[in-house]
Amino acid sequence: MSNGIQKFWAWYERHYKFHLRLSVILFSWQIIHLIWLGVYIIIPRLLHTHPPELPGALSFLLVVVDYTEIPAIISTSLLYVNDLRKKFSGKAFWYLIFLNSQWLHLFWITDEVVAQILLERTLVAIPVWLAWIAILIDYLETPVMYDTIKRWLKYKKFET
Repeated sequence: MSNGIQKFWAWYERHYKFHLRLSVILFSWQIIHLIWLGVYIIIPRLLHTHPPELPGALSFLLVVVDYTEIPAIISTSLLYVNDLRKKFSGKAFWYLIFLNSQWLHLFWITDEVVAQILLERTLVAIPVWLAWIAILIDYLETPVMYDTIKRWLKYKKFET
C-alpha cells in the first residue's frame, strides 16, 4: 500500500470519532427523504390518491437533504471501507454495496422521474417497475442507517 494511502488511513483512525459522528449526522438526514418518499410518492400511488400538498418549508428542507446525500454516501462508505481494510466482513461488504447502489439512483432515475412516473403526471418512457426499483434502492439505505447509528451509540457508550 502506498505511503499516502497509509497516512490517510492513519489520519482517519485518529479522527474516527469525528468521521463516525459526521456520517451519522449526514446520513440521518436521509430519513427525511425516505419519509417524503413514503408519504408523497408511495402511499398515494398504492392508494390511488393525490399526494398531500408539500409545504414550502418542507420543499426547502428536501433540497438541503438532497445536497447532503453525496457527502453522506462518501463519509459512510469510508466507515465500511475502513472495516473491510482491517478484516473482511460480509455485513460491511453488503452494507457498502447497499450504500453505493445509491449512485445508480442518483444518476439513473432521479426522485423527480420516480414521482412523475408513479404519480402519472407525465408520459415518461420508463416502465413503472423501474421506478419501483429506484425506490427499493433508496430504502436499501435503512439497514446502513440503523447500523451506523447503532455503531455511534455503542461508541458513545464506551466514551463515558
